[in-house]
Amino acid sequence: MQFKQVDIYTESEAVQILTMRLSELGFNGFIIHDPADFEEFLENKEYNWDYVDDSLMGLKTVKPHITCYVQDNEQGAEMLSALKGTLDELKENDRDGFYGSLDVEIDCVREEDWANNWKQYYKPFTVGDKLIVKPSWEEVSDADGRKILEIDPASSFGTGQHHTTRLVMELLEKQIHGGDRMLDLGTGSGILSIAGLLLGAKQAVMVDIFENSVRTALENTEKNGFSGDTVSAFVGNISDDEELRRKIGTGFDIITANIVADVIISMSPYFSGFLKKQGRLIVSGIITERLDEVLSALKENGIRVDGISEKEGWNAILCTCNTD
Repeated sequence: MQFKQVDIYTESEAVQILTMRLSELGFNGFIIHDPADFEEFLENKEYNWDYVDDSLMGLKTVKPHITCYVQDNEQGAEMLSALKGTLDELKENDRDGFYGSLDVEIDCVREEDWANNWKQYYKPFTVGDKLIVKPSWEEVSDADGRKILEIDPASSFGTGQHHTTRLVMELLEKQIHGGDRMLDLGTGSGILSIAGLLLGAKQAVMVDIFENSVRTALENTEKNGFSGDTVSAFVGNISDDEELRRKIGTGFDIITANIVADVIISMSPYFSGFLKKQGRLIVSGIITERLDEVLSALKENGIRVDGISEKEGWNAILCTCNTD
């Protein structure tokens, strides 16, 4: 499969806001090239750096830019068209040069090259109190009692590094009580399902609109020791597919939906139908500017909001459904 690598040139101060705008367009999983990150890396007082890899040294002089990927197909073309419109709008209103040039470079890359590009940036890291996330090419000598979640970028986004995913995993840690049935909408790489199973869920049902994501999610769950009746997956969009909603069924203890605001809003009328009484819902991928819209949609559909977790402009919402 061919992908298009999209490099968007900007300024360091604009990186966070620009990734938010890209997420709203459906882009996920970014590589940030920023000299400010190199300085932060060197100033980290927890480690003594006797040697710095050439790839990291390259950040010292790099022009700040964001790299993301889209499939080389009709949907990818639509995403690129939407990206052009957004960048044109930002340029037109950017009288102070906050966003920099916003120049775009596009190259075709093979699927295996896309995955390999991540390896220099992806290292083991802890989430919450119970999980440690690692790629297959890294070893963890001491997990300190944590469950090890192994995930590779492959061809689906979702490695756990983005705030939205980490916020959901931190909430899951407190909501999984053992034996739970879990529904993971917009599963991507399957990382949230794997996290739920490692934390004690007995079953995870994964759903994504992309067939490639579902295939990769199943591969990832199997790599982590979960298969058979423990895991199942569907391709489709619950918002416009009644038959899919019927196949998924009901009686779930918890739903995770780490997507974007517009999709969560469109799904809001259907969440309660999947959950048992007092079932829990975690939605994420919501920038602060869209938070009120999502909260309003949830409340309009009888969903009680119990709490909001926020990290650098990204929000995850913990809810309870079927409270009557």
